[in-house]
Order: sequence, then C-alpha cells, then structure tokens
Amino acid sequence: MTDPVYTPPKVWTWNKDLGGTWGSLNRPVAGATHDHELPVGKHPLQLYSLATPNGVKVTVMLEELLALGHSGAEYDAHLIRIRKGDQFGSGFVEINPNSKIPALVDHSTPTPTRVFESGAILLYLAEKFGTFLPSDFTVRTECLSWLFWQMGSAPYLGGGFGHFYSYSPTKYEYPIDRYAMEVKRQLDVLDRHLADKQFMCGDDYTIADMAIWPWYGALVANRVYSAAEFLSTHEYENVMRWNNQIAVRPAVKRGRIVNRVSGRPDQQLHERHDASDFETRTQDKLEATE
Repeated sequence: MTDPVYTPPKVWTWNKDLGGTWGSLNRPVAGATHDHELPVGKHPLQLYSLATPNGVKVTVMLEELLALGHSGAEYDAHLIRIRKGDQFGSGFVEINPNSKIPALVDHSTPTPTRVFESGAILLYLAEKFGTFLPSDFTVRTECLSWLFWQMGSAPYLGGGFGHFYSYSPTKYEYPIDRYAMEVKRQLDVLDRHLADKQFMCGDDYTIADMAIWPWYGALVANRVYSAAEFLSTHEYENVMRWNNQIAVRPAVKRGRIVNRVSGRPDQQLHERHDASDFETRTQDKLEATE
C-alpha cells in the first residue's frame, strides 16, 4: 500500500486533534500554560527532569561526579511529568523557555545559574568540576565534536525514527524508511569510530560518552522503541561492546533510574534527594510499605 498523497495548504493551521502519544501536548507557541512554582531542595544543584535519554545524560553525569568524590555535585532530582504538561508550568518555563527537560539550577553561584539543554548541562558540569572533559586542546576539541554530533544527530533518531516507528498513530512507509536509513548510517558512523577506541574520545570516559550512550546504547540494547531487530543493531559489534562496557558502571546504573516512571518498580526512583534513596525509595520499596 502506498502512502496517501498530502497536498499542503497555502497557510498551515494547527490541528489540535493531531493524535498520537504527544499530539495533545505539542503546540506551535511557547510560554507557560499554567502557574506552578518549582520545588527547591537542600542541595546546591536542583535538577528538573524525567528519565528520557536526554534526562539520563545528566543524572549519570551527576552520579559519576559523586562517585569521584565531588561533594558539590550533590543534587535534588525533581520529577517533571511531560505527559501531564509539567514542562509548561510557569516555574519550569522560567528556567527553560524552551519547555524541554532536563533543566538545572545551580544555587552555589552568587546568584542562581540556570542551565538548559542537556549538552550545555554536561559541559557546564564538566567545566565546573574539572573532569570528564579532556584538558589537552586537541582531544578536548574531538570530545566536543562528538558531544555536538549527538546533539545534532539524536533528533533524527528520536523525533524522526522513534516518532514514526513507535508513536505515530498511523504507520507510513516513507518516513519510517527515511529515518531508519539515517539511524543505521549513524550507527555505522559510531561503529567505525569505536573499532579502535575504548570510548568515544579514546581511553578516557567523557561527557561525549555520557551524551551518546543514553540514546544509541539504549537503541542497540533494545531499551527504546523496541526496534533492535528491525534495525539489526546486533550488526554493530563495536557499539554493542561500548554499550555493555558503560552499562555496568555503578554510577550509570544509579543515574539511569533517577526520575524513571516506567519499567520494573525496582528500577524506578521517581525523585532523588539523598544518596540513600537508591536503597530506600525505589518504587518497589515504596509500594511494599503501602
């Protein structure tokens, strides 16, 4: 069956009944839809997020910093339920006018510093704590190139392939084929690059790995979109090896469950306000006391 032919009108108008997983949330204007003040916890860093791939980048980074002994990286992770429209509350829009998670506020600075966009947050934290970003100018440049590669490439994976393959209310051959081709090309880029490297920038684990792993590691491990078989991700052996190597890191195991609201209850820590929460406040523990 061929896809139906669509002739665009002269002037586009918003169809509020677009349908699909996100159809009722997305809109063509910015700004807050309702008043809502954000909570502020006791730690210097306040994170407002959800455990999407972009959110996981930051919680992994924070847990890795804490694992290295950076006490200033202690943080409160507040849950933003994007399907309920929390990102359009006035408090969230004030720290991220783009209404996308994650967003961070650093209260350790003379006046609170807001940081939005996941790549910007990773770079901010790396520079603040002086780690996970190479000091050598040439290697640092390579690391930042891969960080921004992820920022530019992942929309094809998530907003393109993921949307049309998993979330679109109707499946169409053309967009699925178009974005599947691009995602496989990206996986091949990674696979060739990792053929002779332990991590994205050589022997050292960096913010480039933290940015890329939650998207492409999750894809080859079949944790997003249930598309591993469709995309034959097992063929990308170097990416698979790299994914497995990162997935077993203790800080990564902790970071990937923060602000998670789906999956196994023991792998969901809706909010994180203390290191002990991993032992006492995962959903399986909370449900057992109800």
